Amino acid sequence: MKRKMVLVMLVLATAVAAYAEGLPAPVQEQLAASKYVYIATQRKDGSFSKPAEIWFLFHKGAVWVASPPTTWRVRRIKAGRTAAKIIVGKPDGASFEAKGEIVKDPEVNTVLLETYAKKYPEGWSKFESKFREGFRDGSRVLIKYTPK
Repeated sequence: MKRKMVLVMLVLATAVAAYAEGLPAPVQEQLAASKYVYIATQRKDGSFSKPAEIWFLFHKGAVWVASPPTTWRVRRIKAGRTAAKIIVGKPDGASFEAKGEIVKDPEVNTVLLETYAKKYPEGWSKFESKFREGFRDGSRVLIKYTPK
């Protein structure tokens, strides 16, 4: 009996861990292969904004972006409206609901900058200083979107 209970608990723990990762394998694969995501954020009335194309990092089960604090996505998070819809690859691609939060994580900043340099070589030389200086002076914030 004890052995069965341990097995059941192990299966449940595995299921909870898989759910905590939040995304089906095909969506994770699409995130790994896609250049862009489209992010729609929740307005005061509960509706979602028009999805905006943005550079991103898929890292540790979350979508990470860097934005100026004046963008609607940042302003809405600061106002407590953290719900977002993430669309992968193209405006009609696979999507999932997520919770956005502004975080300070120098390690992720470094990974994001290194990834952007490789993933977006055509635009990186134009925007690199904006991202690097932005993290230093606060004109860019790091946003983590965790799947719901």
